[in-house]
Amino acid sequence: MIGALVIAVDGPAAAGKGTLARRLAAALGLPYLDTGLLYRATGRRVLDRGADPHDAAIAAEAAAALRPEDLDRGDLRGPAADMAASTVAAIPAVRAALLEWQREFGRRHGAVLDGRDIGTVVFPAAPVKLFVTASPEERARRRWLELQARGVAADQAQVAAEIRDRDAQDANRPVAPLKPAEDALLLDTTALDAEAAFARALEMVRDRLNFLDAIPAEA
Repeated sequence: MIGALVIAVDGPAAAGKGTLARRLAAALGLPYLDTGLLYRATGRRVLDRGADPHDAAIAAEAAAALRPEDLDRGDLRGPAADMAASTVAAIPAVRAALLEWQREFGRRHGAVLDGRDIGTVVFPAAPVKLFVTASPEERARRRWLELQARGVAADQAQVAAEIRDRDAQDANRPVAPLKPAEDALLLDTTALDAEAAFARALEMVRDRLNFLDAIPAEA
């Protein structure tokens, strides 16, 4: 079962979903894909051209031209990349161009994928879906600490404002807005450190898999 398993991990920025998804993949022996990097790399390609990420035609071209090596760039994090990614992710042609990339990755051998619409759009039939969240204040604090650790000067109040802006843009976009799938397992990591969050997520995934294994196959 595990070899073909797809686990969808969704949630807002800085909720800890990427760390959780990566560790779940390692624990379950599955490939891992941070789908947000696809949108970050697309947004960065647009910025490289000196273009506006709101330009749908240019953004769609950038998404269609994306290559695996684009995901290894060192400039896919930070405020500019964050907002560019969120902007291009609201463009239908960009999402269409990247949809099959994500589905093929998951279909190949099973996978853990994290993003914002994995459980609602990319793999709506995934047997296990997690929606990872935390309070806006805690997510802003985590993002600020992450930037500090990378030597990036940042004002915590500004980081909080950017988190709120990103949340609003992701939740209100007309295409694949950020929201939990109806059957998603909700995990609030506000009061959890990384180890506790991982332990709880792994417990939730294993409980769901055990529950599904216990359901008799249809005759």
